[in-house]
Amino acid sequence: MPKVVNPGFRRKRKKDSRLPPGQYETRDFPVLSLGPTPQVSTSEWRLKVFGHVENPLDLSWEEIHEFPLIEVTVDVHCVTKWSKFDTRWRGVTVDELLKKVGVKPEVTHLIAYSYDDYSTNLPMEDVRNAQGVVALTYDGKPIAPEHGGPARLLVPHLYFWKSAKWLKGIELTDSDQPGFWETRGYHNYGDPWKEQRYS
Repeated sequence: MPKVVNPGFRRKRKKDSRLPPGQYETRDFPVLSLGPTPQVSTSEWRLKVFGHVENPLDLSWEEIHEFPLIEVTVDVHCVTKWSKFDTRWRGVTVDELLKKVGVKPEVTHLIAYSYDDYSTNLPMEDVRNAQGVVALTYDGKPIAPEHGGPARLLVPHLYFWKSAKWLKGIELTDSDQPGFWETRGYHNYGDPWKEQRYS
């Protein structure tokens, strides 16, 4: 199985500086959510990939496991200032889904939707080349509901709110459409190395 270490962290950093500015390292895995934790079983979970595509997808839990799976080890950074190093995930790259749907040339952004009616926006260049993963396990186990299970988006080079939990939909659009937090004062892009916390 392919293994990717720190997709999205390709730029060279000082050896003693894995922490973006203003962050602190934690060994815990804090839980921050917009509201109550959705309880979605793998038997009822679906992922729709739609929008400006040739062949929309509506995948079951079994069907998403038919795609090639990769393992990634990444650092994640929350806008609330904690960072967790060397988190281990297994899932399907967004690239694999894009190949299957046939992305139309006018597409510029991806909008991720969650089972709790959350959404967040991402430029396409930030989810291609193994930078975006639909994560299906964490640390070798099913992702706990409080951490976004059964499946969540993982885009580790941006603040963690961009890695939508309880993923149910991926829309490919020809324009930027800010999501839940982006319309409520959070930065539209969210680069932790530039401290793009708020607009």
